[in-house]
Amino acid sequence: MAEAAVTTPIPPPPRRKLKDQLIDLLVWGGLAAVLLFSFHPVEMEKLAKLGSSGQNIADFTASFFHPNFTDWKLYIQKMWETIQMALWGTALAIILAIPLGLLGAKNVSPVWIQQPVRRMLDVLRSVPDLVVGNLFVAAIGLGPFAGVMAIAINTGGVLGKLFAEAVESIDKGPVEGVRATGAVPIQESVWGIIPQVAPLWTSYALYRFESSSRAATVLGLIGAGGIGQLLFDNLNAFKYANTATIVIIIVVSVSIIDLLSQTIRSRLL
Repeated sequence: MAEAAVTTPIPPPPRRKLKDQLIDLLVWGGLAAVLLFSFHPVEMEKLAKLGSSGQNIADFTASFFHPNFTDWKLYIQKMWETIQMALWGTALAIILAIPLGLLGAKNVSPVWIQQPVRRMLDVLRSVPDLVVGNLFVAAIGLGPFAGVMAIAINTGGVLGKLFAEAVESIDKGPVEGVRATGAVPIQESVWGIIPQVAPLWTSYALYRFESSSRAATVLGLIGAGGIGQLLFDNLNAFKYANTATIVIIIVVSVSIIDLLSQTIRSRLL
């Protein structure tokens, strides 16, 4: 007679501690409370009016379906200028972010250096691009240089924070191995830290270049050059056919940048 199969009892599902459940309830409940509290200040009640204004939206949208490609060469030239602004702004941001990212990492710098650097990065990325761009327009006049510096400062703050967080998550083994050879701190960074974070840093920089390409168009509002200036001029003059052409060129350019960026990131990670 065959022996009955021995069945292993199924363990009960894991239960979270009451403390963790209360913390989750506090966090999500607080978020829900903030959303409810913010409903009136941000005029969310106007959401119901979208249905009644559908005809106005349709009329405005229809005006964009007849693009005027007469000045397409000028628009492409200005779009290329915008991309160059984003490229130089991102390059300067990387130069700024590398030392700040290393100094802002708690596993590299003492707290009396790390915390001031982190607060500096908070300031750099908190000030809007338009404000920084206006400062440079006032200092050196209209033109793409103001846009480059606005992108460099804001993006430098963002990349500095991301670079620092990447450094904080590295494996300590290679760094300790370099230190054991008698290396000084800068050699530890060059040979023990940067090789570990270089692919991730490059990925972050490419993401920010994509964002900067879009941000550079908005900087045209303050006269910082690029296609954004033409976009706002035509939009304010109600030249919707020209505006539609500019928007198409921007969308195509950003899409190409995104595809190239994805290709490069896929080879790095």
